[in-house]
Amino acid sequence: MKTLHLYLLKQVLATLVMTVAVFTFVLLLGNVLNEILSLLINRQATFGGLAEAVGLLVPFVLVFALPMGMLTAALLVFGRFSADQELTAVRSSGISLLALVTPILVLSLLLCGVSAWINMKVAPECRVAYKHLLEDMRAQMNSAILPEGRYVKDFPDYMFYIGKNDGKNLRDVRICHLGPDPDSRIDQTIKADRGTVEMTNGELHVTLYDGETMTRMPNGTWFPGQFKSQPLPIETKTNAPTGGKPQLSDMTFAQLREERRELERNFSQPHSANGSDELRKQLTQLISIKRDMTTMILVQMHRQVAGSFSCFGFTLVGIALGIRAHRRETNIGIALSLFLVLVYYSFMIVAQSMQTHPEFAPYLIYWIPNFLFQIIGAVMLWRVNRGI
Repeated sequence: MKTLHLYLLKQVLATLVMTVAVFTFVLLLGNVLNEILSLLINRQATFGGLAEAVGLLVPFVLVFALPMGMLTAALLVFGRFSADQELTAVRSSGISLLALVTPILVLSLLLCGVSAWINMKVAPECRVAYKHLLEDMRAQMNSAILPEGRYVKDFPDYMFYIGKNDGKNLRDVRICHLGPDPDSRIDQTIKADRGTVEMTNGELHVTLYDGETMTRMPNGTWFPGQFKSQPLPIETKTNAPTGGKPQLSDMTFAQLREERRELERNFSQPHSANGSDELRKQLTQLISIKRDMTTMILVQMHRQVAGSFSCFGFTLVGIALGIRAHRRETNIGIALSLFLVLVYYSFMIVAQSMQTHPEFAPYLIYWIPNFLFQIIGAVMLWRVNRGI
């Protein structure tokens, strides 16, 4: 019996590693093509930065790749086990199916614990670090936007010449402001020995120091001026992510719990039934806002916890379907697993889309696919074990 359990565990683990690697690669490829590759092509990221970004994305995609890999591994291994008549030989020796699959079910529960750790802590932290890394990469494009040694006319109303640019500090800066007059476009020139540049919220913030200006007056004469420090915000097409507190979807479980406690403290004012109609209306609005915000926090908390149990439900269904399918072909197993994954995560999408409707308790929808897969998988295993 021990030898048989070790044999099945080795088969499942080997297939699990392969399928998780494949699903991780596919999911990573979508994120890389969508966000990182464009930065690399535009020379805003190095290959080292690309490798770091991919590494930070791995825990985020493992949230989905691990359950999908376990489902596919169960389908493939037990499909081959049944197709090769190994299951028939095992059952003819008096070993029940439930006793046979116990180590695989224990493995799935261990993977649930790993998924919970990734879902509730590692993946949100890595996602925040990944966004900060992208922000840093985009900040490095300051050098590309303001290259050294040539005139730049890529901004509305401005023409730049930068003597030296190390990404944050500028030297020998010359700027021409272009006015609306088509006959005499330049209405101000700025010359500064040094300056700084920073990208924030889609604006290129240039600050110049120790400079001189020449401003064209309405009568056509030029008026000189000097300054110690002068800010110069310039709009660009780049939208860098803002810093500060992460979004709810990027918070760890502990941060979400603290966010909920803070919400309770902020809305802990007594709600009196006495008072004017306007006061009662305001109190009703406050209660509604609190309910909406609480629901959005609960949605993220339940998403992290409920998603951690998907490995167990997928394993139950995968074992039963693999035996019933009685097929050893890999493409059949992958097709079945993709269909089941689509069914499972469709509930997640519905719950996420309904997070602004607290009257439907959308956070409870996350548990529906878990209960369905676990109940259906348990019933199917029981029927297969009895030969029904």
